[in-house]
Amino acid sequence: MRFLILHGPNLNLLGTREPSLYGTLTLNEINARLQQWARLQQVELQIVQSNHEGALVDAIHAAVAWADGIVINAGAYTHTSLALRDAIAAVKLPTIEVHLSNIHAREAFRRRSLIAPVCRGQVSGLGWLGYQLALEALCEPTSN
Repeated sequence: MRFLILHGPNLNLLGTREPSLYGTLTLNEINARLQQWARLQQVELQIVQSNHEGALVDAIHAAVAWADGIVINAGAYTHTSLALRDAIAAVKLPTIEVHLSNIHAREAFRRRSLIAPVCRGQVSGLGWLGYQLALEALCEPTSN
């Protein structure tokens, strides 16, 4: 199986950006853990991080040609991007939304996700492990 992992804006700053909320692992460390898991599961990952909405949309569009699913941490775009929502809906790939922090326990504006309605599920508040759990869920056969 092959999956696209998308990291949105400011996630390149992990490890130094608000570690009390997002943890001390860097994005490279998270990606290394995901790649290690993928090797053990014989799963292929393509990992993209961008601070630019259009680049994330382009990656989603390209994934339709090769990926079996998408794991996305859209960062702040979660709450603002109709473009990401529409791209996920258009490609019809099973997608799971991930957040390192618990967005439902934070500011009111962070509790609303525009992309959640077009995702298979959401993992929130479990740190980097949320990505791995999302991948595990995508590997499981489902009738949904």
